[in-house]
Amino acid sequence: MDRGTHAANMLYGKDIPLKLGYVGIKGRSQQDILDKLSVKKGLEIEKSYFASHPVYSTMPPGYVGTSALVQKLTRIFYEHIKSYMPEIYREIVAKITESEERLKELGSPLPGGETEKLQFLWQITARFCESFKAQLRGEYDMQSPETHEVSSAAKIRQMFNEVYSEFIGKKFKATVDYSDKDIERAIVLHEGDTIPGFPSIDAFMYLLQPQLERLKEPALDLLNGIYNYLEEVAVGIINKQLQRYVIKRP
Repeated sequence: MDRGTHAANMLYGKDIPLKLGYVGIKGRSQQDILDKLSVKKGLEIEKSYFASHPVYSTMPPGYVGTSALVQKLTRIFYEHIKSYMPEIYREIVAKITESEERLKELGSPLPGGETEKLQFLWQITARFCESFKAQLRGEYDMQSPETHEVSSAAKIRQMFNEVYSEFIGKKFKATVDYSDKDIERAIVLHEGDTIPGFPSIDAFMYLLQPQLERLKEPALDLLNGIYNYLEEVAVGIINKQLQRYVIKRP
């Protein structure tokens, strides 16, 4: 303000009214700052200025002074906190409940000592073995009762059936490709010193060998397929058991 003027009408809200009103203060001038006038000393000068001013000294309390501004802002801040505190409290309680539920899902903390770590490792290994055997036996999984997936045992049986479907059933006859002469020739070739009327087992193996050769390549393919499938099952069980210990990075 210029010398000889005052802002009483503005402070009373007569010029431009505001909902929360005005508070007049006397801050340090740039020269005061250059002269390193302290804040404490500036507040003392402000208090003396308003107390001795012919207009400001006659105004009711709360219109001028840094202390009046602090009190007013403190009251406004308190009202805001009082208004929003119930909502903040509900959010805090909800977050606490959510965190507690999450902690229950995570289970007990990881062991710290060497003995506890070794015991924990054995427990994980034992659970893995039991889960893997249960998958092979096709047992009902009590930990995942909602699953509708076919068991590993059923899938492996299905893989066998698909490979050997032509060799299963009443229509299949292993001797359909052999004539009586082929069988007689096999008996003669491997008769040796056996008792007449009792064919040698070698004759049977001689006739069986071509049939086994037909099964050899599909059997090796089946063995490789089952191995890969069981490896996937094992990895799936491990991931399921260890997922709570994996740190997910963004």
